Amino acid sequence: MRRLGLAAAAALLGAAGLLWAASPAPRAKAPRVPQRIVSINLCADQLVLALADKGQIAGLTKNATDAEMSGEAAKAQGIPQLSNSAEQILAIEPDLIVGMPASRSAALSALPEQTYPLLDLDTANTLGGIYASIRQTAVAIGHPERGDALVARMEGELAGLPKPGRGRVAAYYQRRGYMTGTGTLIDELMMRVGLVNLAGKLGKPPLSQLSIEEMVAAQPDYLIVESATDKVTDQGSEMLHHPALKDIPRISMPQAWTVCGSPAYTQAARSMAAQIVRLDGGRS
Repeated sequence: MRRLGLAAAAALLGAAGLLWAASPAPRAKAPRVPQRIVSINLCADQLVLALADKGQIAGLTKNATDAEMSGEAAKAQGIPQLSNSAEQILAIEPDLIVGMPASRSAALSALPEQTYPLLDLDTANTLGGIYASIRQTAVAIGHPERGDALVARMEGELAGLPKPGRGRVAAYYQRRGYMTGTGTLIDELMMRVGLVNLAGKLGKPPLSQLSIEEMVAAQPDYLIVESATDKVTDQGSEMLHHPALKDIPRISMPQAWTVCGSPAYTQAARSMAAQIVRLDGGRS
């Protein structure tokens, strides 16, 4: 009887094992996809717009639809624009807040103790930094494959990009005589197309002012200017059209392509290279 009992128990255990093996494995928990994303930074706006579904985005900054400031402005149409107020954020009850970094936002510091998921992004001043921000954002919004696809597309757009600058000197010259220096996104774009940044040659900081007289004396091969200043609109842009500068060849770029480390980087690099080739009479 004891042997029969042991045999019966073994049979029951075996059957239970077969039932367990035949049962489907528990489904892995799906990654959480936020549905009320708020961006509190212009550069974060562009990454969120490039990677998230429009229905996921609950709020962007007030500059998100400005085509002169954002390379993704067209996608921002119809999405609420926030004035960085704590009350607006509180009313939305976001399930993800994205910024550069989000945790230093004055609006968030004014909120009550209730906390929200944050994505703190670093300012991207290099192409590698842009790729990292794209992938971080894509993971946080629940679409990591979109980040990989966007990086792959950008890599393809930059593959084989020529360096027609050939070591010549350029200055990124802005309204009121401001010049962008080394360690910046503009500086990396210059190097990518074979240009040398005048600010680096002069030992200037990332942002400095250079008078018209100093610029003429420096004799750069190119001036890189924001396309919004191609025409005189005020005193700030008027100095860029001074007769003393008229003989320096110009490369014109939309500010929206360079104000942030964003997918527009490839457009900026390709346009810069193409304009140099054109100014050279078609010789790359």
